[in-house]
Amino acid sequence: MTPLTPQPQQPPIAPEILLRAYASGIFPMADSRDDPEIYWVEPEMRAILPLDRFHLSRSLAKLVRQNRFRVTSDTVFTEIVSHCAAPSPGREGSWINATIEANYAALFALGHAHSVECWDGEALVGGLYGVTLGHAFFGESMFSRRDNASKVALAWLVARLRAGGFTLLDCQFQTAHLASLGAQEMPQADYLKLLYRAVSAGGVAAGGSAAGAAVGAVPAGAGDWGALDAVLAAPALAAGRGPDTDAAEPSGTATSPGHVMVQLLTNTS
Repeated sequence: MTPLTPQPQQPPIAPEILLRAYASGIFPMADSRDDPEIYWVEPEMRAILPLDRFHLSRSLAKLVRQNRFRVTSDTVFTEIVSHCAAPSPGREGSWINATIEANYAALFALGHAHSVECWDGEALVGGLYGVTLGHAFFGESMFSRRDNASKVALAWLVARLRAGGFTLLDCQFQTAHLASLGAQEMPQADYLKLLYRAVSAGGVAAGGSAAGAAVGAVPAGAGDWGALDAVLAAPALAAGRGPDTDAAEPSGTATSPGHVMVQLLTNTS
């Protein structure tokens, strides 16, 4: 019997087409890791996480404040996607095939995809990735190899989006995990109203051309993914000093990255 040969993957979707799809409320998926086909998805019910309603429990706030994990952004994007695609307890399959990975690697190279990474020492133990367009962030997938690592990654994501002036965090599908952190479901028609406002602010209208956003710098007026990095690099923080004190403070106090995150997540003004 002649052995079966793997089916070739579909060619990657052109970035401008992919961005136009996101601006219209649809996104690609595959049926499984090994299935070469991809298809477009437009859920009837859409999950979002309102950035001003993120549920920061006492235990999660303590974990973030203690800097249990070292958190970075965009340093190992392709590894994050690969980890999200890998089987894990309770999630034996994956909708991320080779074509999907290639799609988001292309968007990352163009500045329209980003990752948040959690480290325990030198080990990558959790993280997430997604797509940015205008003032919207489209969360794609997350993973965790340590307890609460994905929750910490999501907390840092919300803080980063708030610091950067984003207005929409799309979670695609509601899960119990996301609901516990403040995500809510709404009909696709209501979601599209939020989406159109968020993406039009970045110069890409639904149904219009996203090509300009796909071939160079992020459009003027879009959310600023790097704004949080500027906050963390501020001289007072870098020197271990609080904004209202002249005394150096030890790691883990109000000037640590974790404390900055908690302040960003609890300041709703």
